[in-house]
Amino acid sequence: MLAIGEFSRLTHLSVRTLRRYHDAGLLEPAIVDAASGYRYYTAEQIPTAQVIHRLRELDVPLPDVQRILRSPDPGARAALVADHLRRLEAELDRTRAAVVSLRRLLQPAQPPLDVELRAVPATTVAAVEDDVALDDVLAWYAGATAELDAAVDAPTGPPGGLYDNALFEDGRGHVLVHRPTAAPPRVGRVHPVTLPAVELAVTTHAGDHDDIAVTYGQLGSWVVANALAVAGPVRETYLVGPRDTTDPTTWRTEIGWPVFRVTDR
Repeated sequence: MLAIGEFSRLTHLSVRTLRRYHDAGLLEPAIVDAASGYRYYTAEQIPTAQVIHRLRELDVPLPDVQRILRSPDPGARAALVADHLRRLEAELDRTRAAVVSLRRLLQPAQPPLDVELRAVPATTVAAVEDDVALDDVLAWYAGATAELDAAVDAPTGPPGGLYDNALFEDGRGHVLVHRPTAAPPRVGRVHPVTLPAVELAVTTHAGDHDDIAVTYGQLGSWVVANALAVAGPVRETYLVGPRDTTDPTTWRTEIGWPVFRVTDR
């Protein structure tokens, strides 16, 4: 038998942590002396303690650690760990995006934004559309564009998307992704759609989308400063993106806000 102090030194888990794990039913001592309350462990418990230690280093919540340890199926245990790792990766992506945006926002002076007012005629495209929750947009977009790529043999321009105002305001809204083509097919979710004519305030976001919200904000400021108002879903055109190159520094995304003039000048 190993006293709790000895077990602590062997597993790199503090005595306080071992007591907490005992109270939580996560790692119970082999014996607890009824008179003194001293806890004693066996050498066979060392690997379990080490597994717990590593899982906690990955910030796996205690209830999930319990489920992993109690599951007799190696596949189920692996799936539980994989699910948590995916959550960690998503959190790291969010953190990285926030850091990129903050660095750009905290620059002493923002470079001037190049904005063009552009009249866009009505255009018939091959499209996939649906009402989508904001948190699900990236996954939905990946599936929709895969369908478009499979259905459209001869695109006549870069892909694009229309994003309803409600998507940003309410967390759920209508999303439409499209490829321009001379003869839009009707296959699965892919179908022809005629995008209406519109006047856009257009700027180009350079690089990946980690800080695209900053460009959106700058474009919004330009729209307000020029006495324009947003009228309809925002449009994005993916001039260069992941489908074209793995170098995110070369990606270029046009952001187009449908606008109309508030006052005459």
